[in-house]
Amino acid sequence: MLKSVYLAMLVSVSIMLSACSDDKMPVVHLQGETMGTTYNVKYVVPKGGEPQQDLKKKIDERLNEINALMSTYDTGSELSRFNQNRYTKPYPVSAETLTVVNEALRLGEMSHGVLDITVGPLVNLWGFGPNKRPETVPTEQQINDVREYVGLDKISTTDNALVKSHPMVYVDLSTIAKGYGVDQVAELLEQQKITNFLVEIGGEMRLRGHRGNGDEWLVAIEKPVTSERAVQKILSVGENAIATSGDYRNYYEQNGKRYSHLIDPRTGKPITHNLVAVTVVSPSSMTADGLATALIVMGWDEAKTLSEKEDLAVLLIRKTDDGFEEFVSPAFEQVVDIRN
Repeated sequence: MLKSVYLAMLVSVSIMLSACSDDKMPVVHLQGETMGTTYNVKYVVPKGGEPQQDLKKKIDERLNEINALMSTYDTGSELSRFNQNRYTKPYPVSAETLTVVNEALRLGEMSHGVLDITVGPLVNLWGFGPNKRPETVPTEQQINDVREYVGLDKISTTDNALVKSHPMVYVDLSTIAKGYGVDQVAELLEQQKITNFLVEIGGEMRLRGHRGNGDEWLVAIEKPVTSERAVQKILSVGENAIATSGDYRNYYEQNGKRYSHLIDPRTGKPITHNLVAVTVVSPSSMTADGLATALIVMGWDEAKTLSEKEDLAVLLIRKTDDGFEEFVSPAFEQVVDIRN
């Protein structure tokens, strides 16, 4: 369930920033693999306390549970079994899968269909899924054939089931499930009475409290260029989650034309606009994760309009002839401390 649009350097720099000064209280750093990517958890051990010996095991077990429900790479997962089911009658699923799907549908409706968890077949058609890159650009007929079973109107939920309106509907939660995993690990830490932590899965983060020296956790946002790894912003987001999406690393060129991996479900084609990076801050990592993808696909004008209408904490960066232009939403200014 790897969401390839995120920036690996954000993780490494953020973790480096979180430990760049002398800690007064010990900070434990746990690492592992999950959902086709990696996770990092840092937490502060209070004075007089001891690191929790079985915490990594509990984290791994919780993430394995989520992966067994929502992975599209595990053919035996609950979601994979639903995708393999070629019927339109209600298909019973767990409460957790329903929670994630319902949030994806809510964000899809908010974004006017742009966040679409059924878009996977179009992503595959354009060569950005498990399938190999196509020898030729898909034709309009091929795109239209796939769009017969792509769209938010093709999937619905009941109290305990998912329902397809077309037997070929395929649901992929990669745009939101990692964020859900972050939220669940954060909840696990809170259940263990840990109140100062940083949780990251594949670039999606959630933070609470402070570092061992009492300072705030800091997050680095990468400059949206392919020629170097450099920091665009350093942020303090308080007790919130943060997610960033961009389209400047995952693409291919054919016959002199650039094809982004981000597919607009409204057209069935890769995006072509100049919005190159979106950062979203929210109390929920799941919500931030989904919104970051929706806004990057929407483009500059639509993303600005939606962020202001819905009071979303958003940073947009677009490429111009003179470099880069930024937009910071009023809500972002209220909840985020921009350090540079």
